[in-house]
Amino acid sequence: MSRHPRRRGCLPVDGVLLLDKPAGLTSNAALQVAKRLLNACKAGHTGSLDPIATGVLPLTFGEATKVSQFLLNADKRYWARIKLGVSTRTYDSEGEVTQTRPVQVSARDAETALARFRGEIEQIPPMYSAIKQGGRALYELAREGVEVEREPRAVTIHSILLERLSLPDFVIRVRCGKGTYIRALAADIGARLGSGGTLAALVRTRVGPYALEQAVPWSLLREARSGAQFWARVLPPDSALGHLPAVSVEDEEARRFSHGQAVPAPGCPDGAARVYAPGGLFLGVGRAGRDLVKPERLLHADPARPSVLPA
Repeated sequence: MSRHPRRRGCLPVDGVLLLDKPAGLTSNAALQVAKRLLNACKAGHTGSLDPIATGVLPLTFGEATKVSQFLLNADKRYWARIKLGVSTRTYDSEGEVTQTRPVQVSARDAETALARFRGEIEQIPPMYSAIKQGGRALYELAREGVEVEREPRAVTIHSILLERLSLPDFVIRVRCGKGTYIRALAADIGARLGSGGTLAALVRTRVGPYALEQAVPWSLLREARSGAQFWARVLPPDSALGHLPAVSVEDEEARRFSHGQAVPAPGCPDGAARVYAPGGLFLGVGRAGRDLVKPERLLHADPARPSVLPA
């Protein structure tokens, strides 16, 4: 619950619900089902998964929507199956086939190709993406048969491992930074191998601190008659921010911080920090520097549901 205003009839749910999104469903459609089921006043998701993809989709409710940016920027992990010998317009198996080629790839060839994609690389976003150019999403232009030049973007591939090579299938595991398109990565790997490739299946196994094992299966959500059973699965907003240092302040400092004033934070490293009132109430994210912390993103969660400071 929270103190923020709400529409009549909805519940002020504050927190993060992890959903295992099924294939064939858009991220927004999954969000709307969960929002209706929990009767939440405000909801959002943190980073779309394509309809073809399954896996971790963090849904944020109420005040937790204010920390969504941290999840958008978080590292992510994927399991991906690439079909070699096939290229498609969308870079995945749902798109129109543009070319087929014979496949002669060994495990050594695959390992050599993958080595070229580790670290910071440049990636050209696919036309079928939500990136806007000239005020329009690229996928809108693509559906009209228009292709425009896209600027390469720097993305980081922390690790990319070959799990299985069973031609024409090529299975990899990827840990990457924000903004990485796995569809584009699949196409680029296929091009490097000389056979072309398209994404056949994708599972997001982790987003920041959240693992697939924590997620609510779609079947449970779809078949539920009430959202009551999922309240215990809603994680507090600060669960997304465990990588940030924590600052605990006294009552008067908490009041000042909540009114937009900087408060003492001796010893806190410079940068973003979680700020807590007595009792573990999460006040929001601050910007620390010179032994002070200034409010950056205030939350107004119900003190009856305090966050827990790490040990």
